[in-house]
Amino acid sequence: MEKGLTMPQDCRHFLHSLRMRSKYALFLAFVVVVFVFIEKENKIISRVSDKLKQIPQSLVDANSTDPALVLAENASLLSLSELDSAFTQLQSRLRNLSLQLGVEPAEQGGEEEAEQEEPRPPAEAPPRRHVLLMATTRTGSSFVGEFFNQQGNIFYLFEPLWHIERTVSFEQGGANAAGSALVYRDVLKQLFLCDLYILEHFITPLPEDHVTQFVFRRGSSRSLCEDPVCTPVVKKVFEKYPCKNRRCGPLNMTLAAEACHRKEHMAVKAVRIRQLEFLQPLAEDPRLDLRVIQLVRDPRAVLASRMVAFADKYETWKKWLAKGQDQLREEEVQRLRGNCESIRLSAELGLRQPAWLRGRYMLVRYEDVALRPLQKAQEMYRFAGIPLTPQVEDWIQKNTQAAHDGIYSTQKNSSEQFEKWRFSMPFKLAQVVQAACGPAMHLFGYRQVQDAASLSNRSVSLLEERGTFWVT
Repeated sequence: MEKGLTMPQDCRHFLHSLRMRSKYALFLAFVVVVFVFIEKENKIISRVSDKLKQIPQSLVDANSTDPALVLAENASLLSLSELDSAFTQLQSRLRNLSLQLGVEPAEQGGEEEAEQEEPRPPAEAPPRRHVLLMATTRTGSSFVGEFFNQQGNIFYLFEPLWHIERTVSFEQGGANAAGSALVYRDVLKQLFLCDLYILEHFITPLPEDHVTQFVFRRGSSRSLCEDPVCTPVVKKVFEKYPCKNRRCGPLNMTLAAEACHRKEHMAVKAVRIRQLEFLQPLAEDPRLDLRVIQLVRDPRAVLASRMVAFADKYETWKKWLAKGQDQLREEEVQRLRGNCESIRLSAELGLRQPAWLRGRYMLVRYEDVALRPLQKAQEMYRFAGIPLTPQVEDWIQKNTQAAHDGIYSTQKNSSEQFEKWRFSMPFKLAQVVQAACGPAMHLFGYRQVQDAASLSNRSVSLLEERGTFWVT
């Protein structure tokens, strides 16, 4: 009886033990399945994340597609949400364990490495400026032009339009004057684009293989006398206008054009462009960033200087002064008046600031430059948007205290020389200029004198203060 009762009890223990083992086995199997499922979902997340990173942001914005929706379509968003909490905890524990062992987690390190290897966008190059020093003869433009010629990163040309004036003949006034202005403008545009070959059509004799020794005042442009534009000297070949500080072979236009492209900015001095309105196509050309600096000077000083520099052209004026005649020939007065009016009209247009010229025009008096050369150089460079270098500042300091004052000199004691003319000009000559150029003198702030004593009296100022009014 005892054995009969014991057997059922043993069976019960065996069955109970079997059931417990089955539960443990099922639990372990469930745990394994869960971890396998988590690992698969982790791989799916990585693949989908990589795909999402490859989707351009513009495409996402354009289609208004939420990345969560894309994920839902490709990777069972519902099941991922259920396991998100567990997966995050597991990921956190693995990261903490890695840090304790002194090992950087692979995912984090990969992100930092990717950030370090990501290429940086290249720095933007400074905008290329195209500066036109617009003046007339004997206004000090050679001196002011040196402010840009001495800057190493500026390709500077001295009076390149001289060749056009010598080759193409235009009569004064009317349609011919407009025609000459258009030719000057179109050549100037090509020069600003570094197309120096355009000058070859106007150089006499014509260059051979883009090489010439007849470029006007080459020595006044440092860019045309630097390496590699300065080629070795050719025996028995002499330049009409050689470089000043070194000997060079004939100018190779191809080398000069390449040097023009390498420089950051370009500047041209021109006394043959009178009508500012003709420059509108250049100001609106997207290839150019034009800055016009119009340089003016007291017309009395201009005439006094021209009568010395161009003596042959002013014989009529000299005879009038010598013979004491009451009246000067009317055509001479009209020519003087026309020059002053042309300058005044251009200045008035610039000061009105039309839309195409806004921020691109500056009016400068030579007298202000002579009195405060460094300050005015800083203002001109600020207007042009070009940094002023110590090299230019040193040149100004050295060349504005010099005693030399030749006809075409760029070295002078500027503060003493700019009014030198008033002590030798006859009063009746000043009266003619004041009558013909009164409107221009009023606009530019030049005071008229009523007698000879005032003209020659240094304590009587001929300048009205203008300040920054000239920068527009």
